Amino acid sequence: MTRRGTGTVRLAESAPASAIPGFRRARPSAAQRRWLARGVDQPGGKLPLFDEDGQAVNPQTIQSCIRQGWAAPWIRNPIKPDWLVCKLTDAGRAALDGEITD
Repeated sequence: MTRRGTGTVRLAESAPASAIPGFRRARPSAAQRRWLARGVDQPGGKLPLFDEDGQAVNPQTIQSCIRQGWAAPWIRNPIKPDWLVCKLTDAGRAALDGEITD
């Protein structure tokens, strides 16, 4: 964590939102639920890079799920380094099951 002159706290990109004191976990949006649900039956909880129509998953969806702790970066793709390959976390499974925890 770093402090700015304005008194706000800025977290490193990889830090989950739950690292913020007093943070209360949100429920996944419809788009987030669709993406997270696709990792439930995959080996290791691998989350897809593309939706059911072959379109790239919105990077905002991926980043917000990582910030919430529902997904975690998994591996780097050496052929496509700009692709963020993620896996479903236990918190992501709980969020899909409706077990929202702090």
